[in-house]
Amino acid sequence: MSEAKMMTYTQFVLPLSVVSKADVARLVREAEKVDNDLTSAAIHAKVGTAEAQRPVLSEQFMEFLQLNKLMLTSSRDRTELIKQMRLLKEKAPVIHMTFATVADPDSLRQLAQWLRTSIHPQAVIAVGVQPGLVAGVYLRTTNHVYDLSLRAALKGSRQVLTKELGALRGTR
Repeated sequence: MSEAKMMTYTQFVLPLSVVSKADVARLVREAEKVDNDLTSAAIHAKVGTAEAQRPVLSEQFMEFLQLNKLMLTSSRDRTELIKQMRLLKEKAPVIHMTFATVADPDSLRQLAQWLRTSIHPQAVIAVGVQPGLVAGVYLRTTNHVYDLSLRAALKGSRQVLTKELGALRGTR
């Protein structure tokens, strides 16, 4: 990232490994730590004391930097990046999904990919678990709630089910 091309948070591309708002918060914390480490290393270099180790970057953070073609060379660029990442953490659209069991990470990645191509490129998922759900999902956005559970699907068909079960028993 250079002064000529400062990205705003709306332009960031999130890696598929970034699924939840907690993942975005982790990226922000890592960016802050890297900035602190690089600033400290620069100060040590100026003073001439022992050379500090280069910061170790997580795979998720490296993927974020690569996808967005970001460089962490200048302090000004890092400061602007952290500012924009904090805005992303605050403003990224959150889709709340409640499942009957804990969703596996691969399924969540696939859901995140679909949400980002179909709904919003920076959508993240807040996952909940409600064992009484049995099958399906409750989906909640800022202004809509969708009950995509089996119970909701069967609720509208109660009379049809009663009729069919009666036919199976031989009592119409």
